[in-house]
Amino acid sequence: MGWPWLTILTLGALVGSTDAQTRHRPPARQATTALKTEAAALTCPHVLGQGVGTGRTFCDIEAGVDPLGGAVVRLPPHRGPVTLTFDLHNRHMYSAALVDSGRGFTRATATIGVLGMDRSLIARAVVQTEFRKAVDLLDRIAAGAGMADVKAVAPIGSEPVSVEIGEAVDAVSILGEKAVIVRLDATETITGASRPVALVSNVQIHYRPGPKRR
Repeated sequence: MGWPWLTILTLGALVGSTDAQTRHRPPARQATTALKTEAAALTCPHVLGQGVGTGRTFCDIEAGVDPLGGAVVRLPPHRGPVTLTFDLHNRHMYSAALVDSGRGFTRATATIGVLGMDRSLIARAVVQTEFRKAVDLLDRIAAGAGMADVKAVAPIGSEPVSVEIGEAVDAVSILGEKAVIVRLDATETITGASRPVALVSNVQIHYRPGPKRR
């Protein structure tokens, strides 16, 4: 007579143990949207041109305070912050005659800002370079379709920039602040509105896609 009671008690213990495990089981984690990287939707008011060596498109960044006058990056719907990355370069006016005469040296420092469309400053970036010979240039810019020559203005240096942008922001603007150019005979500070102070290339965004905004 003892064995049936023992079986019932054992089954009851197993059921109780299973119920306890079910009650204490942690909730299943929700799937996280994969991080996406893509070329930014960049509106560049002043495209310098395409590099003959890198193949990159270089965008002139002018000084100013109006975000609509800068290089505007439109952000797709996203969850969480977006990371904006780009390479920042100085602008160099190349002269073979100055290089050959030993007077081609320049030291350039350019400062730009990433602003919200409400003019709030999100981040600031600086690039500093020195030039002595043509090999110091990052690239040369093609003069145009059907032309074999290159432009006098060339990118020099490459400072990687990474900026985190809040979830509520749907667009930012890259604007120039100033450029300081030191030459052997003079120092020039460029701050006037609409004057080009730097170049950017390789503009990308890294984000988690979110629902489309109404």
